[in-house]
Amino acid sequence: MFIFLLQLRHMIQGNPGIYLFAVYALLVWVLWAVKLLLSFRYRPFRASHEVSTSVIVPVVDEPLDLFREVLGRMIEQRPGEIIVVINGAENPALVAVCEEFAPVVRWVHTPTPGKRNAVRMGTELSRGEITVLVDSDTLWTANTLSELVKPFADARVGGATTRQRILDPARGFLTRWADWLENSRALYSMPAQSVLGQVGCLPGRTIAFRRSILMQVMPEFMTGRFLGVFLEVSDDRTLTNLTLKAGYRTVYQYTSLVYTDAPTRIRKLFKQQLRWARGSQYNTLRMLPWMIGHAPVLAFFFVADIILPFLLWGVIVGWVIRALQHRGYDFYAGFLREYGLANGLVWVIALMVVSSVLSMAIRQLRHLAEKPSDFLRLPFFIIFSTLFLMPIRLLGFVRMAHASGWGTRAGAYSGGDQRFQVDAAVPPGSSAAEPIEPPAGGRRAAGGRETALATVVGTRAELAPAVMSVRPRWNVFAAIPYALTAIIFGGTVVLVA
Repeated sequence: MFIFLLQLRHMIQGNPGIYLFAVYALLVWVLWAVKLLLSFRYRPFRASHEVSTSVIVPVVDEPLDLFREVLGRMIEQRPGEIIVVINGAENPALVAVCEEFAPVVRWVHTPTPGKRNAVRMGTELSRGEITVLVDSDTLWTANTLSELVKPFADARVGGATTRQRILDPARGFLTRWADWLENSRALYSMPAQSVLGQVGCLPGRTIAFRRSILMQVMPEFMTGRFLGVFLEVSDDRTLTNLTLKAGYRTVYQYTSLVYTDAPTRIRKLFKQQLRWARGSQYNTLRMLPWMIGHAPVLAFFFVADIILPFLLWGVIVGWVIRALQHRGYDFYAGFLREYGLANGLVWVIALMVVSSVLSMAIRQLRHLAEKPSDFLRLPFFIIFSTLFLMPIRLLGFVRMAHASGWGTRAGAYSGGDQRFQVDAAVPPGSSAAEPIEPPAGGRRAAGGRETALATVVGTRAELAPAVMSVRPRWNVFAAIPYALTAIIFGGTVVLVA
């Protein structure tokens, strides 16, 4: 903030040149101000709404105690049905947990790894008017479901999402940081976008859609390509995009709260954030023509999200070049003349630190009002977010057209063309709205008792598999983000040189 004000004053006084840091800081403040002003108008939906629901839980692997609690909390809220889609390797332990909760919980297994195929299978098997997609490590709180379906009383609403926080954030710095980011988004970005009826990404930990919309957009969801590649990651953003393009509103329901886990190791956090960065920027460019015409404010939010890391790169390059060439306006000369070299440097550093913390604190007032102790952690959050997230955003941009895998779970989707990796959810001639009939005998032992498989969808997806092998091809379009990055980086060097 201190440097920004000095540079802004210098430009206002008519001095030639534009300071990239001033542009960067101004964009940050404008983004915050727009979100703040819009969010003042946000109100969650209050009127009760009775509607049939189906909960779909894709799962690869999960600690059994956690998975049992996830299902138990869902059942307490009486959804119409819960369908667990186990994808990848067979997992008898997860099956046993599912069968503990029959007949409300049904399960299906597919050897094809990947969340999208699991979502498709679960949706085709579902019968409720509202389909709720839930991550297998997400815990519901009281009234999560009843609050989440309230927005669907408005026929214009096609999708809704919850408020999301991190389980036990006091475990360490990384979990505190993740919870802080989640809460900031819940207090500013999400309500601001919801006011417009255009939440750009309904986070996938728990989201609800009208089943009719999911069935309508499923072909595009399963096969859509951009920059020559089908990107398995960012399934929640893709479904949100398709819902918006279908003419429906997407909204945020603050009163519906869920908790989820966060990585406690930096390597896993890096993989998670890189996956999100790739998927977000891929979908931003893919959705940009529609957003410019139908959701200009949303386009501003997401394009700025791409631009900011490049601006920060320009700021760093500019500082380095000017320092090596011993040129540029010295904003601190007055302090050094007034207080001397040693005391002047102390003043400059102190003002930089204090102004940066106060600047961040102003933009985080809502979070700090809920958690005042985080004020003391602000400097560390600022430094970590800048040094950790900005390079990841740049890396995610250049790698957005790489068909790589899920990144954080063993046995999960490992990359490739999903068009050739789709299993049939039901046998030919069967109705997706009815349970799959059990094999001969019709019963299986589970946890010391028998469970009728007619009420527990127990199949290994040996159902007309459509899995085909395909030789990987070189994707020439993957070079486009690299070329754009090289042009921007090169242009920045020329601009500040």
